Amino acid sequence: MVAVVETAAANPVGGGCGNEANMLNVAIPRPPPGNDAACTTATTAQQATTSPPPPSSMADELCHISCTTFNILAPIYKRLDQQNQSLRESDFRAFWLSRNQMILEWLLMERTSIICLQEFWTGNEELVHMYEDKLCDAGYFTFQLARTNNRGDGLLMAVHKDYFRILNYRELLFNDFGDRVAQLLHVQLTIPSSCNRKNDARQELLIVNTHLLFPHNSSLSIARLHQVYKILQYVETYQRENKLGGVPVILSGDWNGSKRGRVYKFLRSQGFVSSYDIAHKYTDSEDDAHRWVSHRNHRGNICGVDFIWLRNPNEPSKPLKTSWAEAAFGIIKCQLQKVSLKESDAFAFLKADNPGDFITYSTFCDALRQVHLIGLPYGLSFQETKDLWSQADIDGNGIIDYEEFKKRIWNSSCCSVQRDDNCAESAEFGREMAEEVIGFTVKDAVLFPREVERGMWPENYSLSDHARLTVIFSPVRMRFRMEERVGL
Repeated sequence: MVAVVETAAANPVGGGCGNEANMLNVAIPRPPPGNDAACTTATTAQQATTSPPPPSSMADELCHISCTTFNILAPIYKRLDQQNQSLRESDFRAFWLSRNQMILEWLLMERTSIICLQEFWTGNEELVHMYEDKLCDAGYFTFQLARTNNRGDGLLMAVHKDYFRILNYRELLFNDFGDRVAQLLHVQLTIPSSCNRKNDARQELLIVNTHLLFPHNSSLSIARLHQVYKILQYVETYQRENKLGGVPVILSGDWNGSKRGRVYKFLRSQGFVSSYDIAHKYTDSEDDAHRWVSHRNHRGNICGVDFIWLRNPNEPSKPLKTSWAEAAFGIIKCQLQKVSLKESDAFAFLKADNPGDFITYSTFCDALRQVHLIGLPYGLSFQETKDLWSQADIDGNGIIDYEEFKKRIWNSSCCSVQRDDNCAESAEFGREMAEEVIGFTVKDAVLFPREVERGMWPENYSLSDHARLTVIFSPVRMRFRMEERVGL
C-alpha cells in the first residue's frame, strides 16, 4: 500500500523555504576549483582529493537549469571499522559534522538549480537544521521527508528560487516496500523571457526524488519494480488530474540497480532516458553498461546506480500497465533461469503435472510461489498475478499454450518505444500538435569523483559511498501531440 500525503506548498509565490521563514536572497559566488575534503574513517583529520571545476555550462546562466543527485550516506549507516560493524559514524559528532559540512560546502559552491539527496539523516535535528538553514540562506526552497517507521534517514529536495516557483508538493510513503518514500515537486520555471522567442508555452516541470530498496536477494526484484511502478502510476494520475500532459518529468535518486536491471528497462519503455548516458552518447547495450559507476556498496562491489532520468512531453511510451507486465515477465524468466531452466524446461515447470500441453492458472501460481514471486509480503499481489495471467492468456480461453508462453513470458521485451519522426509529415499533424510546450535537452553531465566515469572507484574518496551526479539541462520549445502521453 502506498500512502500519498499532500503538503501545502511552501510559500509558492513569495520567499519561503520549506517550513522555514525569511529566506534570504543570497547569491553564492562560485569559488575557484579547490579541494573536496573527505572525512577519514579513522581520524578527524581531513584528507583532500582534487575536485574538478563544475562544467562551464553551470555558470550563472538562468537559461540553463541543473540537477544534482547525491546519496550522502547517513551517519547511522557509515561503518568506521570493518572488524567492528556496530561502530558507526553517528556515534562521533566531529566525524559526521565535518563530513556533512564538506558536502554542504560543495553543494553550495555548485549552486545547482535542483538538489536531490538520499540517506539524509532526518533523525538528527542538528544536521537537519544545518542543511535547511544553509540552503535557505542560499536561496533554496527545501523539503525533507523521513522514511516511515522511524528508520532514521530519508530524502531532502531543494530547488532554487531564482529558477522555480513552487506549485505543489506531494509525499509518497511505501509502507509495504521497505519503508521507502518518494517526493514529487511540481514547479514552474522562472527563466527569463529572453531565453524564448515567445512566453506563451507552458513552463512547468515535475521532479521526483527517491531511493529504491537495495536488492539484498533476487526475490526483491519484484518489490523494486513495484516501487517504480507506484511512482509512475502516481505521476500519471497527477498529470491527468491536473491536465499536465505536456510537462517534462525528471526522476532523480539512488535506484539501487544498474543499466542491466529490469527497473532500467522499465523506465526506458516509459519514455525516460538516462541523462548522463545521453550526455556521453552511451547506449542501452551491454557494451556500455559498465562504462561508469557511482556506488561502492557494503559488499565492496562497484556499480552504476544513481540516475537522473528525463522524459520530455513528446517522448512516446507504452501504456504503463503493459510496461509493468513486460518487466514482471522478465523477472519471472530471470528467476526461472536462475534455477537452470531453459525455454522448454520452464514451460514444463509452469504446467507442472498437468496432463495437457498447457499452463493453468493454478500451476502458474504454484510456480511463481516456488520462485519466491508470490506468497511473500513484497511479492506479487493477487490482483497483479491475475493481471499478468490475463496478459499471457492472449486468446482468453483460460489456459496458456506453448506459443502464448513464448510470446508473453519467455520472449516478452520491455524496451523503449521509438518515436516516429515521420509524423511531422502527416496530414493530421496540425490537428494533433495542439500545444507548444517547454522540454529539455541534456547539455552536460558530470560524476564526481571523476575516476568513476572510467568505471573505477578511488580508494581516497570517503565523502560518501556514492558519487554525486550533476546534469545540465537547457529548456527548448517543442510541439506536443496530445496522444503521445497515454491516458492523459
